Amino acid sequence: MKRNENKEYLIYKLSDEMKNCTKMDADLFRKLDVKRGLRNEDGTGVLVGLTNIGNVVGYERNADGSLTPIEGKLFFRGYEVKDLVRAIEKENRFGFEEIAFLLLSGRLPDKEELESFKDLIFSNMPLEHQTILHIIELEGNDIMNILSRSVMEFYTFDENPDDTSRDNLMRQSIELVSKFPTIIAYAYNMYRHKEHGRSLHIRDAKPGLSVAENFLWMLKGADYTPLDAKVLDLLLILHSEHGGGNNSTFTVRVTSSTGTDTYSSIAAGIGSLKGPKHGGANLKVCDMFAFLKDAVSNWSDENEIEKVIRQINSKQVFDKSGLVYGIGHAVYTKSDPRTVLLKEMGRKLAIEKGRKDEFDFLERIEKVAIRVISECFPGKCFCSNVDFYSGFVYDCIGIPREIFTPIFAMARIVGWCAHRNEELNFEARRIIRPAYRCVTDERTYKDLAKR
Repeated sequence: MKRNENKEYLIYKLSDEMKNCTKMDADLFRKLDVKRGLRNEDGTGVLVGLTNIGNVVGYERNADGSLTPIEGKLFFRGYEVKDLVRAIEKENRFGFEEIAFLLLSGRLPDKEELESFKDLIFSNMPLEHQTILHIIELEGNDIMNILSRSVMEFYTFDENPDDTSRDNLMRQSIELVSKFPTIIAYAYNMYRHKEHGRSLHIRDAKPGLSVAENFLWMLKGADYTPLDAKVLDLLLILHSEHGGGNNSTFTVRVTSSTGTDTYSSIAAGIGSLKGPKHGGANLKVCDMFAFLKDAVSNWSDENEIEKVIRQINSKQVFDKSGLVYGIGHAVYTKSDPRTVLLKEMGRKLAIEKGRKDEFDFLERIEKVAIRVISECFPGKCFCSNVDFYSGFVYDCIGIPREIFTPIFAMARIVGWCAHRNEELNFEARRIIRPAYRCVTDERTYKDLAKR
């Protein structure tokens, strides 16, 4: 390579060589029995660990190894989430704090313990003065990156950041659960001020409010309804935990198994969740819904809806990926229990906001899309996942799309911390180290002058 080649050409040349050296025969995965993406041939996840925290159920495995689709169930510490949500709704109260207590401690609190835990969360919501200044000074419009950098900054202010004793892990967990809503609300208001010239509001959390209410208060003042807060509370519950196998939680467990500090591990989880194939899926559903609202002239005509869905599925229109976003799930088959619960409250919210026609249209899209996708994959069972409705619901509440994924993190931080704590306190723990098989032929080194 000549020395006078400029940097741009060198980058181009190396990029072209990268294309060649990353090629891999896809048949090798099957031939060598490599579980691509840690998935079995039937699409189920490879079993890599044990947990007491959450369980995601979407099928039954038969004696011959085949799978039977069933209605989806989600369990937190052995309790079915549907039952937890129904109990909270029956008493007409907020429930995210109770779920956080359950996931972190392994049991449900009594009334006095729950009130004390709520006070503890509230008392930890304020940020260090330096962190507030850091958020204000940050440039850029990606709130997930600001969240990650803020988490790493907490290491600086923690007197015992590397201490992995149980007491310290629980303290760090509660502080992170408490501070995520504040960071996200402040970061968005700063973004809105810098990018759109809007007034900058830094509101302190209010005593007596739930996490959902305080987040909406810090985000946009008193401009929210009781139903807005109740639906957000439900979303926080539904997103708080989803088993140890989802990508971001597994990332937290992998990094935690090395013994690294809490902040580094959680920042890694944030980076994983930021990926569009994980935490950003509801944004794609919103974009697809906006396209369909224009492409379908009669929202009540299922035949017209089906025609456009088939065009999307055949890569003719929309983003030409062939994906119908929000349909299908790695585990759930007949139904996603989170979707079932969210649809109920989402319908009430749509009525309150005068957007029932849009909600009805979204339901028809769901129905038609499941039918179309099922025809493409005979023998497989498909349902809509929670992302199909969550973006629409956030929009009804008045939450900007820039913080759809950060709110996911605001909920999932509970599950991340619970899984990290379990990983570090499991008596038979080992560093997580899977294997990759190298399929490159051996080569003989040539001296520099002979190349």
